[in-house]
Amino acid sequence: MKRLATVALTALAPISWGSTYAVATELLPPDRPLFTGVMRALPAGLLLTALARTLPKGAWWWKSAVLGTLNIGAFFPLLFLSAYRLPGGVAAILGAAGPLFVVGLAALVLGERASLRTVLAAVVGAFGVSMVVLTAEAELDLVGVVAGVISSAAMGAGTVMTKRWGRPEGVGPLAMTGWQLTAGGLVIIPVAALVEGAPPALDGPALLGYGYMMLINTGIAYWLWFRGIGKLTATSVTLLGPLSPLTAAVIGWAALGQALTPVQLVGMAIAFGATLAGQLAVARTPQPFSSTEQIDRNISMDLSNEQVRR
Repeated sequence: MKRLATVALTALAPISWGSTYAVATELLPPDRPLFTGVMRALPAGLLLTALARTLPKGAWWWKSAVLGTLNIGAFFPLLFLSAYRLPGGVAAILGAAGPLFVVGLAALVLGERASLRTVLAAVVGAFGVSMVVLTAEAELDLVGVVAGVISSAAMGAGTVMTKRWGRPEGVGPLAMTGWQLTAGGLVIIPVAALVEGAPPALDGPALLGYGYMMLINTGIAYWLWFRGIGKLTATSVTLLGPLSPLTAAVIGWAALGQALTPVQLVGMAIAFGATLAGQLAVARTPQPFSSTEQIDRNISMDLSNEQVRR
């Protein structure tokens, strides 16, 4: 039951991210994706860091910068570039392929065993998403495809390295989330200034939209995501990714008046079923100790070490 509760809470992150498209198109200034990335990440990061009242120390300054760049600073701009250069369905499929990157990286870096069922769940999930979002008119653009692939790889590497490095002793997921969002937002600022110029004027709806994006869609969502990475395997967390495009499709139907075809409904069922199957497959796959856990185990066996009682 404890694992189920953790999975359910972590799933709220991609579900929240599924609302990004609706909020951006209905409330935010058009053609300002990088400014939106800054507004999502930096204020939320500063707020969470202030609430945690903890700053990085030693090596965690550069580790936070690396993780923030992978999970936020590189991921956001590349994702937006992909979305602008490709039809939304193609971009969503490239994002849905992210779990495959994590499965491979987790096996290499963390020693997480990927069963055949887990790999099949990731593939079937991406196929189900393609049924929901892909249209016959979709055209490919090389730059957009490369940006989409690299954005998925960056997020995948960020997820795996977040699990690999863990957290400093005594530091919770709130502080870790704040550090990464702050670092990622700072990385995006010069890119946004160079590409988009001065910030746009903000009206009431835009302020409401950015407030939601900062607090719910980013601050709370990424806190739940990184909290989940700390408690679950990296593979288990990333297999929740298809919930994001599925949520976007449901919101488009319920709030924006977009129709859902029978093929899309079947695709949603397939993707959701693959997500559930993936969680069951990961839960049944024995996992070796991660590097952090192994170190802690070795310390606990050293009776002369004062950390044995922690």
